[in-house]
Amino acid sequence: MKNSLLNFMDIRHTMKNAMLILVGIGCATIGLKGFLIPNHFLDGGVTGISLLTYSLSGINVSVLLVAINLPFIIMGARQLSYSFAIKTALAIGLLALVLNFISFPILTEDKLLIAVFGGFFLGAGIGFAIRGGCVIDGTEVLAIYVSRRSSLSVGDVIAIFNIMLFSISALLVSLETALYSMLTYFSASKTIDFIIHGVEEYTGVTIISDKADDIKKSILYNLGRGVTVIHGESAYGNKGVQQFDRKILFSVVTRLEVQKLIHEVQMVDPNAFVVQHTINDTVGGMIKRRPFHK
Repeated sequence: MKNSLLNFMDIRHTMKNAMLILVGIGCATIGLKGFLIPNHFLDGGVTGISLLTYSLSGINVSVLLVAINLPFIIMGARQLSYSFAIKTALAIGLLALVLNFISFPILTEDKLLIAVFGGFFLGAGIGFAIRGGCVIDGTEVLAIYVSRRSSLSVGDVIAIFNIMLFSISALLVSLETALYSMLTYFSASKTIDFIIHGVEEYTGVTIISDKADDIKKSILYNLGRGVTVIHGESAYGNKGVQQFDRKILFSVVTRLEVQKLIHEVQMVDPNAFVVQHTINDTVGGMIKRRPFHK
């Protein structure tokens, strides 16, 4: 019975990931064929390289997407997992086939709309693919590879990569194209963040107060959120360090609930010291569970 339940959950998880990847491919197709490709607009990352090469040489975008992403797929197999690499290869291959064989009307010729909505749909495609456990743009794989071998963070690597790409675009194509490409990338990156983290982006809140027990009860019963009590030691004073034990509270809430939590704290202790921390992901606890990517 237990094995059957586990098999069912595994099948459901696989089907959910497959649906997310298919939705991602659909969104990316709209962004590329409906906005970016016919108007010779660019984006950041490996997709941006493919679009730039297409604009300069006329080589089929589908061929370029597969060829340029291939080294990053191999890198992903070594750095992450073979499962990730296989799903990524299938997703990029399917995207290339859809772009090559399915026709799609040009949705607009307005440059601002192309940059914003082309980036939006492409970013949505990348975001859904990531939630499905793969990528359709190999830039993130490269960033992980470089960050593990240098002092640069993943964000630093992606930023440097795109600065170089947009600079080359300004030299080889035009400054206007490079500027619109930056707008497209900004739209895509914000959409990716929203798709992955959603409205319920989490915030960690640390509360230091002499009325920790009352605040804990208020958060538990009025907000319905969990609280971790940490036993710590305070030290302060202008004429010498004064030390004493105290309780430190830590709670994780969605960003829409932060102000409600702070209001509850201030109702109990207006002088409480409250620190907020941005959290990228959570698993378990008294909050909604994030999708887990294998």
